[in-house]
Amino acid sequence: MRVVIAGGHGKIALRLERLLAGRGDEVVGLVRNPDHVGEVTDTGARAEVIDLESSTAGTVAELLADADAVVFAAGAGPGSTAERKDTVDRGAAVLLADAAVSARVPRYLLVSSTGVDQEPAPDAGEVWRAYLRAKKAAEVEVGQRDITLTVLRPGPLAEGDGAGRVALGPPGLARVEVARQDVAAVLAALLAEPATDGLVLDLMGGDTPIGDAVASVSAR
Repeated sequence: MRVVIAGGHGKIALRLERLLAGRGDEVVGLVRNPDHVGEVTDTGARAEVIDLESSTAGTVAELLADADAVVFAAGAGPGSTAERKDTVDRGAAVLLADAAVSARVPRYLLVSSTGVDQEPAPDAGEVWRAYLRAKKAAEVEVGQRDITLTVLRPGPLAEGDGAGRVALGPPGLARVEVARQDVAAVLAALLAEPATDGLVLDLMGGDTPIGDAVASVSAR
C-alpha cells in the first residue's frame, strides 16, 4: 500500500510513518520545513517538501501519483493564530482532497477532533473556537469531494508509549485522554481495513484492544 501523509513531521504522523513502513507499506510524508526531512526518513518513510498553505492542488497531485490513500494529520500547531487554523486545518485539508481527486486516490483519512459538533463555549478563546470550526469545516468540505472519507476524532492527546487499548465508536464517546501512539496505531489499522471507509469515529483511551476495536466498527 502506498500512503501519503500530510503533516508528515507531526507527532502522530511520525509514529504512523514508522508503523506503516515497519509493515512494508510505501510511505511518503509531506513536510513544510526542509529541516524536518531527516526525522521523517528516519521512520522509513520518504519525505517530500511542500507547503500546503501556498501550493496548488495540481502540484500536490503530482506527489500523490499511485497512492492508495492519503492521511491528513497536519495542523497549524500550538501558538498559531485563528487565521492559520483556517488556512491549515481546513484549507490544507481541502487542498489535499482536491489533489487526491485529481490523482485518483480512492481513500482519505482525516484526523479531526472531538467537540466539533458542538458550538464552542463562549469562554473557550478565539483560537480554540477557530480550531474546532476549521476541523468541522474540513470534515464537511472534504466530504463533498469525490473521494471516500474516513474521519477519526481523537480525544485529548497524551504522550507515552500507548496502551494498545482504546474506545472507538460513533461520535458521542466520553472524553478520555488517548496516547498519540494509540492514535497512530488506530490509523494504521483503519488503513488496513477498507470496511471502515466512510465512517466518522471518536477515539478515546479505553479497554478494547485496537484490533478488536477496529473489527467492531467494521462490522457495523
